Amino acid sequence: MTPSKPPGQFGNVRRGRRPGGEDTRSEILDAARAEFSAKGYDASSLRAIARLAEVDPALVHHYFEGKAALFVEAMSIPVNPSFLVDALLAGPRESIGERLAATFFDIWDSPPGRERLVALIRSAVSNEDAARMLSEFLAREVFARVALSMDVPQPHLRAGMAAAQMIGLAMLRYVIGFEPVVRASAKEIVGLVAPTLQAYLADPYLGDIAHESH
Repeated sequence: MTPSKPPGQFGNVRRGRRPGGEDTRSEILDAARAEFSAKGYDASSLRAIARLAEVDPALVHHYFEGKAALFVEAMSIPVNPSFLVDALLAGPRESIGERLAATFFDIWDSPPGRERLVALIRSAVSNEDAARMLSEFLAREVFARVALSMDVPQPHLRAGMAAAQMIGLAMLRYVIGFEPVVRASAKEIVGLVAPTLQAYLADPYLGDIAHESH
């Protein structure tokens, strides 16, 4: 009699797909972390994650609303970007930069938000894949959605610039501990950074100005 083989892990092929069960959700999250780490946010897909977890893709959609929601939970992001962006876009265009900066600091300055943010930023500093995941996620799921709603030229470039602004600021304030930035109140920093975010995400003539300067 042929002995039975041990259950397969990621990278081993099983016959058939695992049905839903109490461990399926955690298996999907483990597969998502592995897929995001290997390929980054943009290049990962729910179908590939389902294949890695050896489940039907429908089960991924059953447990998670989409790739962004899965990333949020897999990487312990402190806020769902869908809710965040919907709230940001509810106000006037003229103050989107201020609302965006203020919202980020409301999240970052809360104890659970700061704890998760510091963990993410430290991972990004020490690991190129983690840095790519975080920047791609913020650029695509937060800043690009805002820029696209503003109907500005080069929305994805602008989103990347805005993401770089906020990731760099978070690194200085919460990880490196650059004293002037640490000492400043959130209100002070919002006042300084909001015009830059406003220009990146809502000023339709920003690219023209940059072009004319050359």
